Amino acid sequence: MARPSLTLSLQFGDLKDAARHRAALPRHTVTRCIRHALDADAEITVRIVDAEEGQALNRDYRQKDYATNVLTFDYATEPVVMADLVLCAPVVAREAKEQKKTLAAHYAHLLVHGTLHAQGWDHETSEADAEEMEAREIEILAGLGLKNPYR
Repeated sequence: MARPSLTLSLQFGDLKDAARHRAALPRHTVTRCIRHALDADAEITVRIVDAEEGQALNRDYRQKDYATNVLTFDYATEPVVMADLVLCAPVVAREAKEQKKTLAAHYAHLLVHGTLHAQGWDHETSEADAEEMEAREIEILAGLGLKNPYR
């Protein structure tokens, strides 16, 4: 079965250690992670930001005044998925270290997570929805050759 098509814009904000994050996120890897999580063709922008930009977006759009790992701004699911995924580099790096994962593996998980959100998946609506989304993430990541991120 052919994977859905993806039009991708990959952007890096003004990061202190941009080279490290660019190395963990080559365009072909970002494309592969997102396409494995897609059920339909998509136009997605992925933006890697610093803590200040991440906090401002989370505060302004979710009324939560802290930087979080990934924010998904979903605009359409049909006929084409259209979304922006914003990943906060310092938060992702800190979490990867705390969870004893590579930076690339944690980014892969968050790209899959954000892409599922862009298609309507939600883990905050109920325990059952959270379990279903987590199981789908594990399945997708296994297809990418990555370990269960929840262990």
